Amino acid sequence: MKVTGVIEPFLPLCRRLLPGRLAGLSLALLKSTALEAAILAGHLLLYPTGLTPERRPPAPGVPAAEPVGTDRLPVRAAPPVVLLHGFIDNRSVFVLLRRALAQHGGQRVESLNYSPLTCDIRTAAELLGRHIEEICERTGSRRVDIVGHSLGGLIARYYVQCLGGDLRVRTLVTLGTPHSGTRVAPLADAHPIVRQMRPGSEVIEELTRPAPGCRTRFVSFWSDLDSLMEPVETARVEHPDLIAENVRVTGIGHLALPVHPAVATGIRQALDEAHPEERIPGGLTVA
Repeated sequence: MKVTGVIEPFLPLCRRLLPGRLAGLSLALLKSTALEAAILAGHLLLYPTGLTPERRPPAPGVPAAEPVGTDRLPVRAAPPVVLLHGFIDNRSVFVLLRRALAQHGGQRVESLNYSPLTCDIRTAAELLGRHIEEICERTGSRRVDIVGHSLGGLIARYYVQCLGGDLRVRTLVTLGTPHSGTRVAPLADAHPIVRQMRPGSEVIEELTRPAPGCRTRFVSFWSDLDSLMEPVETARVEHPDLIAENVRVTGIGHLALPVHPAVATGIRQALDEAHPEERIPGGLTVA
């Protein structure tokens, strides 16, 4: 997946100052950094709008008193999509992605908030499990799809792999998630949940254990310019027992993953692709 940036006026100068491959890498980093700064500024403006939980759509067959959010199209038979944000963030990071998903066939999309004071991935995963049970009961769906950004993807993976969540989660899409742990910002180790995201932590070690028969399909989007993943390949799912696909994204950073239209297209394609258990002999798909 190739993603391009902006700030074209700087390109001729950089090409003169830097040779060959180094110039190409520096230009990509420069464009990515500018894009990250623009996204951060926009997200800071939207952040207050995501502090409160979103209104839940009514159960099937119950008319809404008024339109709810952007989900105004007829809901199709696909599982609900649950969006889970990253560390010290909230559901406002998914404003553009949820609109893209909701308008693509009208499937039900819900964003969940967890507390910025959360200090344990295991506790957050248990809370996510209770939310998923409530969503399934309310919507009548047996399973859901999850899209998790950064820490949100790690919480969702722990729920799926260690708490039996593979019974409920059909597809888990992760965006810039430190599946093998990240070494970035060592000074942030004062926060316990940051320590759990380090390579070799108890949580990361639990995720390396055997997971035979896991039903969930994993799709991880990782960027070669993700400054919060150290090394960047840590955002890949590497586990012999998991059904996993790793999608490399070029030219954008960590904050751009949940908002870039090219990534949104890739997410839609990943959610539309039939799960292995939904296929029948002859290559057909069960409706």
